[in-house]
Amino acid sequence: MATKLAALIVLAAFLAGPAACDGASICFSGWLRLPTFNPLLCRRGSRMNRLPRQRGPSPSGLGLSYGYYDNRRSRSYCPRAEGIVRGAVRDAVAAYPGIGAGLIRLFFHDCFVRGCDASVLLTTTNSNNSDTEREGPPNKNSLRGFEVIDAAKAAIEAACPGTVSCADIVAFAARDASYFLSNRRINIRMPGGRYDGRESFANETDQLPGPFSNVTELQASFAAKGLTSDEMVVLSGAHTIGRARCMFFSSRLPEMDPAFAAKLRAQCNGNDDTNVNQDDVTPNVLDKRYYQNVIDRKVLFTSDAVLNSTETMMQVRENANRAGAWERKFERAMENMGKIGIKTRGDQQGAEIRKVCSRVNN
Repeated sequence: MATKLAALIVLAAFLAGPAACDGASICFSGWLRLPTFNPLLCRRGSRMNRLPRQRGPSPSGLGLSYGYYDNRRSRSYCPRAEGIVRGAVRDAVAAYPGIGAGLIRLFFHDCFVRGCDASVLLTTTNSNNSDTEREGPPNKNSLRGFEVIDAAKAAIEAACPGTVSCADIVAFAARDASYFLSNRRINIRMPGGRYDGRESFANETDQLPGPFSNVTELQASFAAKGLTSDEMVVLSGAHTIGRARCMFFSSRLPEMDPAFAAKLRAQCNGNDDTNVNQDDVTPNVLDKRYYQNVIDRKVLFTSDAVLNSTETMMQVRENANRAGAWERKFERAMENMGKIGIKTRGDQQGAEIRKVCSRVNN
């Protein structure tokens, strides 16, 4: 009941003020389920009207390189950096596999807002803003893995002070979580060299696709970052791990496989705050099972179910049926996503190597 009331309060707040149609929750409608879409609610120039019709330039990754911290002649030399991150992720995932899903999601939510610059980690910023991305509706009380990033950063700072960015740690952690959760079947080539951003704003999280997004909205959201529709389908496969709150899919139960819906109904038991596994078959393994679940109508979100459409069904079936195909595509898509909007050493005005990941340097 408390969750439903909170959702209504958020919806009322969006509808009441001038910003009602600036965010994803109304015009992009990815995070709040509306009974109907009323175009009169949305001002001209709102995000729904700004959804790109064509894909932007593919992320270049200019300034990134593999083994970035291994060059002895570079001032970025820190040969233990990637090993420290991998060790922190290995220990965390061994203790609680769900944290691995959180680290992959953290990477996604970082890169889709201001690029892969660790802005999602900030609690205060260069402009003294405390209403950061962590406070945005898609992130508040739902992102996981901060403690793993902080532990890796502390260990790296002890070994190589002021050398390794939080943005690179987030990227390496997502790579390593994918490796361990896939039983070492997914090995992403993740370059380094990102610098950390100095600003973060909650209202910019409306760029993130949400559980109620349709195919057009999903494709447009990924296109805005220079990613293809196929990469959107491939990266959606990460929903084969992790858990979700009942409030984000309870309205879909009549559309699901009846036996699956009955099991979910019993698990949720009328409580929208209850969490359930996104994949009921291999919940702690990053594998291609998600795509068979899409075909079988055993997925939770609208954004999952809509992949069972004429526009994306060919990719879904290929990922479900071809051994190894999805894993290789996931590796490439994650690497490409890690190149979105990066900041490098040349971006001195708005970039740095943070000493502590949650706040900018003094």
